[in-house]
Amino acid sequence: MIILHPGHVPLADWRTIYRGALAKLAERAHPRIAESAAAVARIIARHQPVYGINTGFGKLASVKIGDADLATLQRNIVLSHAAGVGAPSPAGVVRLMLALKLASLGVGASGVRPETIALLEAMLANDLLPVIPCQGSVGASGDLAPLAHMAATMIGAGEIVVNGETLPAADALARAGLAPLELGPKEGLALLNGTQFSTANALAGLFEAEGVFQAALVTGALSTEAAKGSDAPFDARIHALRGHAGQIAVGDALRHLMTDSAIRASHREDDPRVQDPYCLRCQPQVMGAALDVLRQAAATLATEANGVSDNPLIFADTDEALSGGNFHAEPVAFAADMIAIAICEIGSIAERRIAMLVDPALSGLPAFLTPRPGLNSGFMIPQVTAAALVSENKQRAYPASVDSIPTSANQEDHVSMAAHGARRLLAMAANAAHVIGIEALAAAQGCDFHAPLTSSGALEAARGAIRGEVPTLADDRHFAPDMAKATALVTSGALVKASGATLPGVTA
Repeated sequence: MIILHPGHVPLADWRTIYRGALAKLAERAHPRIAESAAAVARIIARHQPVYGINTGFGKLASVKIGDADLATLQRNIVLSHAAGVGAPSPAGVVRLMLALKLASLGVGASGVRPETIALLEAMLANDLLPVIPCQGSVGASGDLAPLAHMAATMIGAGEIVVNGETLPAADALARAGLAPLELGPKEGLALLNGTQFSTANALAGLFEAEGVFQAALVTGALSTEAAKGSDAPFDARIHALRGHAGQIAVGDALRHLMTDSAIRASHREDDPRVQDPYCLRCQPQVMGAALDVLRQAAATLATEANGVSDNPLIFADTDEALSGGNFHAEPVAFAADMIAIAICEIGSIAERRIAMLVDPALSGLPAFLTPRPGLNSGFMIPQVTAAALVSENKQRAYPASVDSIPTSANQEDHVSMAAHGARRLLAMAANAAHVIGIEALAAAQGCDFHAPLTSSGALEAARGAIRGEVPTLADDRHFAPDMAKATALVTSGALVKASGATLPGVTA
């Protein structure tokens, strides 16, 4: 169980929640929540118009709502805004959404009641995951449609997934011994106003990108060995002169992965090649830049995840409700664009290494990495598949944040597009993982041709993990199952774990 300390949740905890951990608020958060709810009651008692509490929403903010209709107002905003379309969001993303919303409300600036917090906590504790369509948010005024679908389940509308079974929300709540809420003033708006959908998707993309990045360091080193490339470009002195932290970290990682390689030692003195292709030689520069970008995105998302993106915000010490724009997800949109570019480049340089290995003129290995080319096609089409995936990622990497479209009758006239900018990341990371899986097979096959020479201990352990799932390719066979197994080694982290190497990640 992860204990959420609002404003102080580390990135590692969000990663653990994404992977399936349950979460609840720290006890110290509850007094602030109660104070915030009491402040809303005092604000209502003044009978002054306050946006989202006793007025309409968006372009209808000038419409005053009477006290008798305040509960209906909050129910209506949830039901009317639950207008998303598309496939249901993945379980890990939904779990993150719930936890992010809980932590945001737990700061005590949103005016929700303790019983609303209790229901959110209970849903997380029982792994009750609302069905949330993945399309319909423009990333301002908050992720309205997706969060409305989340909030709808709390009032008994919509659907919830329980242990893989999709049930009507009211039935799922009842099965867990819970009752739907009747929302109080401000609560509907507090639940559906915020960046939690965009942030959850961006965090999910970041975590998957980190795993692909680390696996690509292992396969990149293994490809260097398969091509009998040089480790001189990984010399720490080169990278110290430039000074980029990511480049230095990647150079160190590649150098250590290749330490004590017999394959490298075999051609250290008599290799006629002066320099390797960029896909080998410039790994520290390319992958290091990707690492720096991922770390910057991680810092932005860590801040966003610990912030409050509701509107209006309740300041209990002065009984004020201040309307602003914290719901605008521009920081998340920029972070998502950065992650997308990094994922694209990780896959792109890996595909170039695959292409180099299958080309005998560049690698010195048998054509398409098969002992009998011609009769066998070997790795010919897996390289084509990798090229197709990289090209698809290039198209998806176009920045989402540079787009905007007016909404809500031009009241919300500049939006971030963070939601779909973040939502594409899981698909992009999956594409890149397939590319790295293909590289793992190609690099292991290339090293097989160097027997009885072996690589370093770390890379031989990684190659052993590959060979434990996929035998050497002697003659052509059904390739797709081999690729699926190799990709699973990448996405599960098993390939990196097998190497035993400590590799740089998104937290420096």
